[in-house]
Amino acid sequence: MAETVFSTKATAKGGREGHVKSDNGVVDVDLRMPDKNGIPDDASNPEQLFAAGYSACYDGALNLMASKAKKEIDSEITAEVSLNKDPEDNGFKISVKLHVDISGVSQEEAEELAHKAHDFCPYSKATRGNIDVDLHVTSK
Repeated sequence: MAETVFSTKATAKGGREGHVKSDNGVVDVDLRMPDKNGIPDDASNPEQLFAAGYSACYDGALNLMASKAKKEIDSEITAEVSLNKDPEDNGFKISVKLHVDISGVSQEEAEELAHKAHDFCPYSKATRGNIDVDLHVTSK
C-alpha cells in the first residue's frame, strides 16, 4: 500500500436531502436535490462538491506541470459535473467536462500541459476508466 501523505474526513447524514460536514468544520453544508430551477441557493449537492474538489486538484496539477516545463501561466479550471441516467442498470452515473483556461502559452502548449496535468492529477487518476472526462482547453 502507498505511503499516506494526507487524510481528511467528511460525514454525511440524510443523503442527498441531508447535511455534510468536514472534520475541521470548514465544509458544513446542507444538501438538496436540484429541482427544475437547479440547485437551491441555500444548499449544495454531491456533484457540486466533487466539482469543487476536482477543479482545485486539477489546477494544482496543471500549475505543477507548467512549473516543471518552466512556463509561467495563469489558469482557471471549471469542472462541470453532470449526473446522468445510466442505461445499463437504470441508475445514475456522473461525467465531467474540465474547462481549462490558460494564459501565457500557445494553444498547442496549453493542450500539452492540460494532458500532462490530466495524467498526473489524483482526481483524474481516480476517475480514469470509471467516468467520462472531457478536456476543453483554451489558451487566452
